[in-house]
Amino acid sequence: MLLGWARGITIVALAAACLSLLYCSSADSKQQKAQAAGPHAVSVAIAQVQKQDVPVYLTGLGSVTAFYTANIKSRVDGQIMKVNFQEGQIVHENDLLIEIDDRPYKVQLEQMEAQLFKDQASLRDAKLNLDRYTALIPSGSIAQQQVDTQKATVDQLDGQVRTDQAQIDNAKLQIVYCHITAPFTGRVGLRQVDPGNIVHAADTNPMLILTQLQPIAVIFTLPEDQLQTVAQHMKQGVLEVDAFSRDDQTKLATGKLQTIDNEIDPTTGTAKLKAVFDNKDNNLWPNQFVNANLLLETRKNSITVPTAAILRGPQGTYVYAVNPDKTVQDRLVTVAITQGDTTVITSGVNPGDTVVTDGQDKLQRGSRIEPRAGTPAAPASGSTANGAGSQRKNPSAAATPASGTSGS
Repeated sequence: MLLGWARGITIVALAAACLSLLYCSSADSKQQKAQAAGPHAVSVAIAQVQKQDVPVYLTGLGSVTAFYTANIKSRVDGQIMKVNFQEGQIVHENDLLIEIDDRPYKVQLEQMEAQLFKDQASLRDAKLNLDRYTALIPSGSIAQQQVDTQKATVDQLDGQVRTDQAQIDNAKLQIVYCHITAPFTGRVGLRQVDPGNIVHAADTNPMLILTQLQPIAVIFTLPEDQLQTVAQHMKQGVLEVDAFSRDDQTKLATGKLQTIDNEIDPTTGTAKLKAVFDNKDNNLWPNQFVNANLLLETRKNSITVPTAAILRGPQGTYVYAVNPDKTVQDRLVTVAITQGDTTVITSGVNPGDTVVTDGQDKLQRGSRIEPRAGTPAAPASGSTANGAGSQRKNPSAAATPASGTSGS
């Protein structure tokens, strides 16, 4: 009898356990279905719409050109006696650079001065005879022809004296040429000659190359379609040009746009522009390749969003704006310009709004989002940057106008 009761209790316990397992399994299944039916939050990167000054740049590839370059050659033949500079030295205008042996030219000068003295004596004698002949004309004791011949002799000797004087001046000039001076202030390159070398006026290779580094110029190119805009802004004032290194990472110098070339290259459809830099730190060197960023204008108090937030659809350009409940809404926006990583918006969003900058491919209207960890805190609504220099565009990208297709 007791054995029967034990078996009955065991059966009841097993039945209760089975019912409990079935209930829990059903509850877990319902919970999983509920979770599957609910929307998932999409992890995205966000940024806040800002109001700031936006500099508009035009970028072109340029080459540094020395303002003045002189290939210093000898204008006389002779032996170099002294070199008065060191390689890489900064020399000033009229500084003595090289001295060539001038003794042969001094000897020639003395010979020409002696010839002048001789011809001057002959001229004085001829003038005295002419005066005597002229005095005898009234008495008729001398023929007019003899007087005229003597006058011609005086003129010939006078011409010879003038020739002698010109030769003397030329000899003095050769002596001056023996003392080679700097035509302008600049930096001396590598020396090509040494004391004791013989140089000739017909030599093709220069003795040294002198370049002016302060100021210095940068020649860069822009598409012909942008020239009219640049010319219009040049009428309003001097335009600033920044020179960046080849990798666009280092700002080398800041200068001013001087002029636009007077013709367009038909093979490339570009024109050359020239900018001048003080180059006081000698960061620019002749023939150096640089990226020239021409500051065309600065748009004050512009509404900006990161360029990555801009999407394009059938109705135009739009962004995903974040609602207070962490859902998103697509908004049509009007793009004014795209400047590197920054896009200027004229309508569609307001300062202080939050937009999605990454992960938009998983979104649709009403999607719930979760901002990623490490997303930079957005500045306060309506804040204004400190000026054009506070925003650095991607230097490899020039200002891009809006496509013209956008909603309101």
